[in-house]
Amino acid sequence: MDFCDLVINRQSDRSFDKDKAVEDAKLHRILEAARMAPSACNAQPWRFVVVTEPQLSLEVGKAASGLGMNKFAKDAPVHILIVEESANFTSKLGGKWKNKHFPLIDIGIVASHIALAAESEGLGSCILGWFDEDKIKSLVGIPSSKRLLLDIIIGYPTKDKRKKIRKSIDKIVSYNKY
Repeated sequence: MDFCDLVINRQSDRSFDKDKAVEDAKLHRILEAARMAPSACNAQPWRFVVVTEPQLSLEVGKAASGLGMNKFAKDAPVHILIVEESANFTSKLGGKWKNKHFPLIDIGIVASHIALAAESEGLGSCILGWFDEDKIKSLVGIPSSKRLLLDIIIGYPTKDKRKKIRKSIDKIVSYNKY
């Protein structure tokens, strides 16, 4: 599948076969794609906590549900938790100079790599930002001083692809001026 087809096919899946495990080789390739993601000044300001143990995955999924959000997370066999780590000196300095927190940008990039790599492996994914951070940190031993920014759930989807609804190109793109 070429890259544009991959992007077009990738969607946020919200229904997973909870009884079908993700193969180790596929998970390894997804994590390798994440490892190779670019970051400001090559800081790589992330750590991935990969949850594959079924009971722990269920508990993490429950902690990602709340107020009617993400009820489907408990059925995902894999949770890739992205923890913000400290940026290197040059990334921090550049961030101060330009008033940008580059680790947040970098983690967005790595999340996209993970989601696209999952799609290329025939898996579904959904990037979650709504979850009980303290509960998940407690479940998997993430230090309280760290920020858990995203939970990317991965598994075999049980529903068909949906038609994407996006703004037309002329509404989001301009050339040479705003």
